[in-house]
Amino acid sequence: MSNDRSNQNVRVETKYLTRSQNIEDLGLEQYVMRLEVDGLCVVPPEVHGVELSIFDRMIDFLLVKSKELVGCEFSLERGPHMEVTFDTPETRTSLAEDPSKITQFLIQQLCTEERMFRDLAINPVALSLIRHLIGAKVTRFSSHNSFVKWCGDYGYGPSLGLHADQSAVPLPWGRTALTANTNWCLTDYTLEGGAFAYVPGSHRFASRPQFPAAVKQAVPIEAPRGSLIVFHGATRHGAFPRTISGMRISIANYYRHMMVTSQEDFKNSFDRRLADDCFDPDVFKTLCGFDDEFPYSKGSQPMPRVLDGNPND
Repeated sequence: MSNDRSNQNVRVETKYLTRSQNIEDLGLEQYVMRLEVDGLCVVPPEVHGVELSIFDRMIDFLLVKSKELVGCEFSLERGPHMEVTFDTPETRTSLAEDPSKITQFLIQQLCTEERMFRDLAINPVALSLIRHLIGAKVTRFSSHNSFVKWCGDYGYGPSLGLHADQSAVPLPWGRTALTANTNWCLTDYTLEGGAFAYVPGSHRFASRPQFPAAVKQAVPIEAPRGSLIVFHGATRHGAFPRTISGMRISIANYYRHMMVTSQEDFKNSFDRRLADDCFDPDVFKTLCGFDDEFPYSKGSQPMPRVLDGNPND
């Protein structure tokens, strides 16, 4: 009898979790369950369908882009081939306890670059899980960036940089995510390699992290290259310091509820011709919010007009 009741509960829960037909069609129920329980799931390449050769191309592009932006060679084995720093003291001191040791930076607006980044941003598996968290009709892009990281703890330190992405939204938060994120592992994630850190189940706390308790609750996500990490906007997360040579490179495709401000201005600044150059232009354009009513740059509402022969004349 106990087993029958347990099986019945599983069936009810599964029916609830697979309310999105895409989730059921793609066989993502177990990943949705992890999102509900832990606020995060890890999806292997054989499930999300992106070939490892695509990630190799992305790494090659990002290493070249890093040289273009920073001014020195980068390699997976060494990181930057010269010592690097930021231009302003304000930037240095806001991100590290030791401002002289820069070991991370961000390459932004990836979807303005090659098509492979736009295709990744609308990967059906990633997008189905994100829409489960935020809502199918109200999910929009927020930003598409790459974290380029090498040996050191820049930007993290003792706090591991733990935060919740939707922290700018006033409390209280509800069950529905106001933002949600994907982290594509272009290289292996290991603890000594600077793995992603998170607090399991913290999306259900519906609050910002308190230190130092939050650090003690954090665990690493160790995953092979090509893995996809999806997590709720209220999940507390950060990263462990990289203590070995070489680089950790990832892509963070960040999504939002349409009523939350976007990090990138897709509606007004993104080249719409690029939106046609991906495997599903309609989905990409919807996520950019090109046809959304807000924010408006000119009047969009109908105006009344005086009727001919109005007796109030």
